[in-house]
Amino acid sequence: MDKTIHRFHDLFAQLGLPYDNVSIEQFIGSHSPLAPEVKLPEASFWTPAQATFLREACMQDADWAGLADQLNVALRKPTHP
Repeated sequence: MDKTIHRFHDLFAQLGLPYDNVSIEQFIGSHSPLAPEVKLPEASFWTPAQATFLREACMQDADWAGLADQLNVALRKPTHP
């Protein structure tokens, strides 16, 4: 049984995005707030592969689902200048 614990930056690495703290903050800041009616995998800024990964992670309640939920919440918060 795989007991790997993934961290938030691991999700960004899995998505092929820069995963240092500054890059993560910049990504969230530049894509927030995500409109309430847009599901996370359907956001326009994902590549098809990234969207598929997020969709499958959530549908299969995979190890990544909790981190995808965390990203979803982070992207819903309004950014402050």
